[in-house]
Amino acid sequence: MSRPIDARGWLFEVEDIDAPDETWLPIAGITTFTHNPGENEETVETTAFESEGQFEQDVMQRGATLTIEGQYRIDKTTKAQDPGQAYIDHEWTQRLGMESRNRVRWRHQTQTQWVLWDSTVTPGEQGGGNNDKTSWSCTVTRCGRAESMAVAG
Repeated sequence: MSRPIDARGWLFEVEDIDAPDETWLPIAGITTFTHNPGENEETVETTAFESEGQFEQDVMQRGATLTIEGQYRIDKTTKAQDPGQAYIDHEWTQRLGMESRNRVRWRHQTQTQWVLWDSTVTPGEQGGGNNDKTSWSCTVTRCGRAESMAVAG
């Protein structure tokens, strides 16, 4: 018998490409995410007379995005922004051209494989009202094929 999984069980990490060794930074404060596996898809219509009035198409390009939203987080003692959020906000989003790509990975806590993307990032809006916590978000756009990585340990 299958059961649905809890959305709060998803884990998201960004790779710190400036670290001397492979270093993955968890992204804290996430309250919602949206994986759109059809974003940036391009198709071409292939309908012809022999299609007998039925639409036909071929997919010419695949794409995907991952939007992560939540709360802007800081360390209570040092007041430093969450390392994963800070890396995205202050390192990754500042890069242009060939330097604009970075890797992200995510999985549900019940899974034994990470989804791994080479990607670009677009920073999201931050804000809040009188009785709100400050929001934080970003949208990651996959570049190339998705890969997978075994969960270590």
